[in-house]
Amino acid sequence: MGSINSRQGILYLDFRYMGKRCREQTQLPDKPSNRKRLEKLMKTIEAEITLSRFEYARYFPNSSKVNEFSRLEHQKSCLILGRSSQVSFEEFTMLWFSEKQVEWRTSQQQTIQGILSHHLLPAFGEKLIDSITKSEILAFRADLAKAPGRKGQLISASRVNHIMTPLRMILNEAADRYDFSSPWRNIKSLKIPRTEIQPFTLEEIDMFLNRVRPDLRPYYELRFFTGLRSGEIYGLQWDQIDFERKEILVSRSLVRGEIVATKTDGSYRIIQLNQRAFDALYLQTNQRNPLSEFVFSSKNGKPYDLNNLRNKVWYPTLLWLGLAKRTPYQTRHTYATLLLGAGENPEWIAQQLGHASTTMLFRVYSRYVPNLTRRDGSAFQRLLNNSTEQGA
Repeated sequence: MGSINSRQGILYLDFRYMGKRCREQTQLPDKPSNRKRLEKLMKTIEAEITLSRFEYARYFPNSSKVNEFSRLEHQKSCLILGRSSQVSFEEFTMLWFSEKQVEWRTSQQQTIQGILSHHLLPAFGEKLIDSITKSEILAFRADLAKAPGRKGQLISASRVNHIMTPLRMILNEAADRYDFSSPWRNIKSLKIPRTEIQPFTLEEIDMFLNRVRPDLRPYYELRFFTGLRSGEIYGLQWDQIDFERKEILVSRSLVRGEIVATKTDGSYRIIQLNQRAFDALYLQTNQRNPLSEFVFSSKNGKPYDLNNLRNKVWYPTLLWLGLAKRTPYQTRHTYATLLLGAGENPEWIAQQLGHASTTMLFRVYSRYVPNLTRRDGSAFQRLLNNSTEQGA
């Protein structure tokens, strides 16, 4: 979504077109009337981009980008009418991205752009789209699996699959559009290891909360006793909380500094507050920042910074207490295991966590509560025992 910004008191437009970021300076001073005028123009531009009717030169004839976009627009028209034997992977990918980006929110567009520029275009960019073979795809994936990731570790299977997904989508779409056989035949995703969780006990939770900075205690207590995802709690605003009904409406998330709607229908949910979560929120009202609509914010009114809290508060507190090092996301796993351990209905738990079904719940957490989830055979053994006693 485009925006109107100011540089040295002069307004400029900031938007994306054909996968590229565009900043076009105007001669208009930064005044409310001019902003309103440009906002109307921006809506028109975005509508034309969505409908594939936008012509860059018509709006910005003196821009340095005119020649570049004229070339890309010409390529796009040729691609639509052309043959696969004349189309490179890069050319088709740019067309594919320009058509698909309207379906994605900004964070996903940025993710796909990163995958394209860092991985797919360097490997396949100059190849003709219909010349790419299955063996080349598998060799590319094998190289990915051997490449170093963060901190020198190998890229995870999950990350490899994530990179391969746009490649699959591009090749299958090209094959369908240009009527050739897709090389993506019987290529399965890499198996992802079972999620490793390290939930806290109630005793460990209290140890942590009693040690952490008092002003941050409500924030961490809410994480432990609601299971909110990081983006959901950083993006949590006061209008999402109903103190009378003791509920939180999870409808937004903070993603890369932008407030967006929850990603799936399952993520959109109402969390029923237990007493500890309710008390934490009530305590937070006493230190509410008048500059911010966010429940948890810094002095400048902006949401808490994940990396700052993780490195300067979370890990140091665990170290001081002698607790096992684990990520802040383990607060969500902790909430799930506590609910299961208390014998709550699994379907209700799944709804509270934002899971579409109980499948993930049992797959990830069942080993922590074998008796309550009836996965240890004890229920069947009791049936056998009762049958034996009755027959005696």
